Amino acid sequence: MTEPFTTANAALSIKDSLTGLSGTHGAAKRPALTPTSDSKPVEKAVVDDIAANFDPETFLWCDFHRADGGVHIWYAWTAGGQQLGDHVDSLAMTGGLDAADWLHIAKRNEQSSSRGRVKIKAYPLRPVLADVQSGIRGTEKQRENLRRLLQKAAEVTGHTPRTLTPRWLGFGPDLTNRKE
Repeated sequence: MTEPFTTANAALSIKDSLTGLSGTHGAAKRPALTPTSDSKPVEKAVVDDIAANFDPETFLWCDFHRADGGVHIWYAWTAGGQQLGDHVDSLAMTGGLDAADWLHIAKRNEQSSSRGRVKIKAYPLRPVLADVQSGIRGTEKQRENLRRLLQKAAEVTGHTPRTLTPRWLGFGPDLTNRKE
């Protein structure tokens, strides 16, 4: 049976003819390409490639902006970043830091860039650790702004927030991946 013509099949056919590798010449048959609406494998490959271009011990926050106006967020860590991020979070939580402190420290250390419709925020974790260890905190004005934002969101959505002082958001996978 002949596979239908697609750009992908044509590219594979051209590559096979140039390399001498094809399913009919003794090489293993390539898996059929299946159309899908699942963007996760492609997004993961993009995030992995982005992470490969950053220094070790970095936390990456990648926003994939969608055509419908939505955003899909991916978190990634470079070598050593997961462990260091969890250590930073442990110190911050033990020290009583909260979301306002996280926002302040994150803003101090954020390195923003983009790649097409992907917005990247990189946080080198050694300077973040130094801020946490030295007692850097958000200002009272930042705390009040966060409380007002949460109160406004409650009015708009009709949902009462559990607290007006949310927990530290996290730089490591233990907190950033927590579902609560």
